Amino acid sequence: MYNISERKQKGVFALSTINPQETLKLITDLVSIPSPSGNTNEVITFVENYLADLQIKSYRNRKGGLIATIEGKDSSKHRMLTAHVDTLGAMVKEVKSNGRLKIDLIGGFKYNSIEGEYCQIETSSSKKYSGTILMHQTSVHVYKDAGKAERNQENIEIRIDEKVHTAEEVRALGIEVGDFVSFDPRVEVTPSGYIKSRHLDDKASVAILLQLIKKIKTENIILPYTTHFLISNNEEIGYGGNSNITPETVEYLAVDMGAMGDGQSTDEYTVSICVKDASGPYHYELRKNLVRLAEENNIQYKLDIYPFYGSDASAAIRSGHDIVHGLIGPGIDSSHAFERTHESSIDNTSKLLYHYIQSDLIR
Repeated sequence: MYNISERKQKGVFALSTINPQETLKLITDLVSIPSPSGNTNEVITFVENYLADLQIKSYRNRKGGLIATIEGKDSSKHRMLTAHVDTLGAMVKEVKSNGRLKIDLIGGFKYNSIEGEYCQIETSSSKKYSGTILMHQTSVHVYKDAGKAERNQENIEIRIDEKVHTAEEVRALGIEVGDFVSFDPRVEVTPSGYIKSRHLDDKASVAILLQLIKKIKTENIILPYTTHFLISNNEEIGYGGNSNITPETVEYLAVDMGAMGDGQSTDEYTVSICVKDASGPYHYELRKNLVRLAEENNIQYKLDIYPFYGSDASAAIRSGHDIVHGLIGPGIDSSHAFERTHESSIDNTSKLLYHYIQSDLIR
């Protein structure tokens, strides 16, 4: 569990430009707020209040994302950094005759990654009910094919924690098609420095950016260029960060998870610098500048290609913005499922961002 004093005594926290204890606590707070794409008001309000406490002005765009701006020495050229608070989730697809719910997924993941997960159903009137995501053929004492049946929309259902046996009884609770379903994050910080939770993609990066903004404010750091921070809320469905980019914006850096797996160099301990994803290569000169900053400041990093991935930065490019785009982030194991990273990856990402926002533009 989250125990700061125990972990300080063990010397787990490394020296950092940003307070790692606060960052881990902030990640814990963020992942504990349900925010599937399309239903992100609560978590955006949390971020809004966090910035207001720092006396940082912010505003919401029409899509519901949040933008904060810190003026720099040069206001003729801008930077934008973004991370997203929307997560994977689901919607009620059908109220079944047996009192259970069929779901439709929000975001790019598989049904097998949520089997057995506790969840929350939120009605349009803001009532909240708990449940469990299960295979219809779960009981091995009844279903011969319990282990072999396909994990898909037909077989996966939600068992609601209420006395309901019919569709009419479910609807009497206020549950209806289109209600949002969020997954229990099961967040835990271990004494060895790991944080494991659903939705580290991308709330770990949101916490890093918020801590960076706090450091800029509290230490009166003067940035070389006016810098915008976009907390986007539709990244998981492809268009969170493709608008509200000022004409003066030269560099646009997405801060999102680094993808791990066979053939990947990304790990849970360094900052991952993406050179290419499914959208194509990221800007070569910006990538080289990020590597230079990492090497000059003894920041541990890995270069990597994410084969099945897109970011808010690539969405901005697709939307026609004339920007230099890049992508970095902490390495996240088992992405879009049972995610985990280590505080050293968060630390290295924080350090690179700290030096990046104070560096010269590449053009």
